[in-house]
Amino acid sequence: MDEALLRSLTPSVLGVLVRRGADFAAAEDAVQDALIEAVRTWPDDPPRDAKGWLVTVAWRKFLDARRADVARRRREGVVDDEPPPGPASAVDDTLQLYFLCAHPSLTPSSAVALTLRAVGGLTTRQIARAYLVPETTMAQRISRAKRTVSRVRLDQPGDVATVLRVLYLVFNEGYTGDVDLAAEAIRLTRQLATVIDRPEVAGLLALMLLHHARRAARTAPDGSLVPLAEQDRARWDTALIAEGVEVLQAALARDRLGEYQAQAAIAALHADAPSADETDWVQIVEWYDELVRLTDGPVVRLNRAVAVGEADGPRAGLAALAAVDPAVPRHAAVAAYLHERAGDLATAARLYAEAARLAPNVAERDHLTLRAARVNTRRRG
Repeated sequence: MDEALLRSLTPSVLGVLVRRGADFAAAEDAVQDALIEAVRTWPDDPPRDAKGWLVTVAWRKFLDARRADVARRRREGVVDDEPPPGPASAVDDTLQLYFLCAHPSLTPSSAVALTLRAVGGLTTRQIARAYLVPETTMAQRISRAKRTVSRVRLDQPGDVATVLRVLYLVFNEGYTGDVDLAAEAIRLTRQLATVIDRPEVAGLLALMLLHHARRAARTAPDGSLVPLAEQDRARWDTALIAEGVEVLQAALARDRLGEYQAQAAIAALHADAPSADETDWVQIVEWYDELVRLTDGPVVRLNRAVAVGEADGPRAGLAALAAVDPAVPRHAAVAAYLHERAGDLATAARLYAEAARLAPNVAERDHLTLRAARVNTRRRG
């Protein structure tokens, strides 16, 4: 049994049922029943058209369930005409599913979970383990999301920007359990790039590839964080970097700049530098200026302050940081770093300790605590 094939076909089969008028929750139940039937029968009797087989069986499962629901019998007239058997439609319904799962009525966490379930083909248990929550909690979250989107009419163009934000959220979760969410986000974004041709989709894919290329160097053997400047660049994945740069260059050539392309350009400049000292910080600041123009978000300005500090010196970085709200996550860590570079070790140590208390995870907390200890040692030495 080719489980990879089943997983790749699941979103398009689900999309066909939704397009034919099935509500999302019922359609997904029918597709799951069809997958179980496939696992049972395909080893002895594989179909010539796998997608067509799944669509036909899933649609019959859906009709059987609908006919059995007496309370909804009045709706049978809408869905009771079974299409003739034959090859599945060439229409790709995957994009419709992306838009459905990224509907603005959903919270970001629900949109991510539903995308992983419907488009990614992950089980509820796998998603729950990835997010380190009980399976029952994740099941409830997904069920609420399904009920929400079941009321959505897909007769308007979807918002690609929302879909990209959801995929970016999936990527940023990284590896947190037995599902590698960063790799899953790359797989889903590759899939999206095959059904929608926009520079920002390519920009997001390039950004993911370039960040993921540095993954092996981000942690030491003991699990502690390794800052970018201290990473062993020989451990970076050069094939991923080359692919990311190629995808980015093709996107930039279309002259429709967006925030993901700008972020990917910054990541490409880091990847291009043979060493941290040879990083082109001046050009990175210029790209952050483009990002500010495009989004003007506080996190962008925070990261820009770091780049300014590297390009023009820590005092210039601190001046840029002064315009950023101190409540922005990791503000204290950036301030600590810039004060350390400026030689103000007392302030740096205090801010590193503060940043450690605010750290979002244990690895980052331990890293910042160690930085505070090292700075204090330098002060006393």
